[in-house]
Amino acid sequence: MLKPSDKWTWYYDDSEGHLMLDLGDGMVFKTNLPRKLIVDCAIGVNEFSVDDASAYQTYKEQIALLGLSEPRQAELSLYCVAAKRFHKPVQPKSWFFDSISDGQTIPEEGDLIRLSNSINQGYFIVLEVGECASLCASVSLEGFELSGTKSMQFGQAIKVMHDRLTVANHHFHTQPIALVG
Repeated sequence: MLKPSDKWTWYYDDSEGHLMLDLGDGMVFKTNLPRKLIVDCAIGVNEFSVDDASAYQTYKEQIALLGLSEPRQAELSLYCVAAKRFHKPVQPKSWFFDSISDGQTIPEEGDLIRLSNSINQGYFIVLEVGECASLCASVSLEGFELSGTKSMQFGQAIKVMHDRLTVANHHFHTQPIALVG
């Protein structure tokens, strides 16, 4: 199991064209964030902070409920931390999703949510909560079709208005059952 370390460092790699995370011992993790999606401060070397470790733990606990393999859980957790810390501020792209509520439901960081459109429905994890919209990442290994020509890949982030999402944590929590004889 991958454990966060204060020896990890974020850096941008020109040859890869993506934000990377040096995990030490010759291991490097390539994020799904190309140059056009990251803030300018991500271009230098940045330490893996206490806030990063805390976010990693928050995401990892929720992602563990999804039934993904351990390597996929770690991958998704690191994608989430990278997006939370280094993703450029973006406008919501809510038009890809059906409106399903009055927008009064405000998710919390780490919540698992459901989004749907005329093509499909899928689950996402909340990375950053805003007043009216939240940055979320797809947790589906198969991806999520946004339209006939656009789709989201595993771990890819999108900002969505709160009136498009349904908090779905309860779909993943298992309740212990007491057998009575």
